[in-house]
Amino acid sequence: MATTRYKSPDYYLVDELLTDEHKLIRGAVRDWVNRAVIPIIDEANQKHEFPRNLVKELGEIGAFGSYIPVEYGGAGMDQISYGLIMQELERGDSSIRSMASVQSSLVMYPIYKYGTEEQRRRYLPKLASGELIGAFGLTEPNHGSDPGSMLSRFTDEGDHYLLNGSKMWITNAPIADISVVWAKDETGCIRGLIVERGMKGFTTPETLKKWSLRSSSTGELVFADVKVPRENLLPGIKGLKGPLSCLSSARYGIAWGVIGAAMDCYDTALQYSRERVQFNKPIAAFQLTQKKLAEMITEITKAQLLAWRLGVLRNEDRATPAQISLCKRNNVKMALEVARESRQILGAIGISGDFPIMRHMMNLESVITYEGTHDIHLLITGMDITGESAFE
Repeated sequence: MATTRYKSPDYYLVDELLTDEHKLIRGAVRDWVNRAVIPIIDEANQKHEFPRNLVKELGEIGAFGSYIPVEYGGAGMDQISYGLIMQELERGDSSIRSMASVQSSLVMYPIYKYGTEEQRRRYLPKLASGELIGAFGLTEPNHGSDPGSMLSRFTDEGDHYLLNGSKMWITNAPIADISVVWAKDETGCIRGLIVERGMKGFTTPETLKKWSLRSSSTGELVFADVKVPRENLLPGIKGLKGPLSCLSSARYGIAWGVIGAAMDCYDTALQYSRERVQFNKPIAAFQLTQKKLAEMITEITKAQLLAWRLGVLRNEDRATPAQISLCKRNNVKMALEVARESRQILGAIGISGDFPIMRHMMNLESVITYEGTHDIHLLITGMDITGESAFE
């Protein structure tokens, strides 16, 4: 379908809750996605390739570290602007949003929040422009939902730290110039280290044969006696709170991003239903089709309002990690269900690369798992409302 035909659904006039600046930012990113992403993303997905040529352009449109202060290369935007950017990028493809989300929330954010002034000046402007690509190392082969049990370790060797271990399912790993890696020190305390490509013993094998996020560059981070300079330690945080605070920022971005994927699927299905004629009338005239479409727009609208309110709370520095978990879980589930129902409306042609729905659907199967699985987020909400932990 022609990209210019896309019409963003806004059933409850949520646009009236946005500022003119929000709309300008969203419009600029939407135009870029129409021009740079949508024409090439299906082929990249089919070929299992990440369109690396888009990285510098993502920097130019302010998609990296949009809420990082201008003095460090960011755009100094608010949290709703960040959410809208993620929404538009994921309308293009989850892999593009994932790349920008990792760069912003999982690499730039911890360096800005917990790094030294020298680290901020050294890394953030180049990450913001896309000159450097970053990765975030937390998940391990045997420790996903339980990151506190990680096995990666580093020891103090005087003029450097010696890092050993491995991380798995890492977005940007094969192409990253730097990685923010979380590992335990000699006392068992979790700390953050900036590991640079080229350090001896540091390798990043690529993960292939994926049915989901095929145009995302995914891999491992492997550390075999890697010497990390002492100045690469993030001094401003100790413990699991560090990586979890980064994940809260990234999960917030996901909660907005998946709305974009859902809106793209819904708009595609709505247009198709008006044009596809069966039994002498468009399938949009049939009750079961209308039921699907009506339920889709209802759930999209609820997700839009949920994300907007969460953005307001984030701007006021009042959003809790549990509130972010609720929004991430709800909105990803919504988007996946919208994608599945949209594919039903398109019938057999819905699996074709001529339409974006199957690509979104397969991508969302990863999004509902990463940065906290659907069930883990449910238990986070449960713990928050009951005061009882189901994790121990």
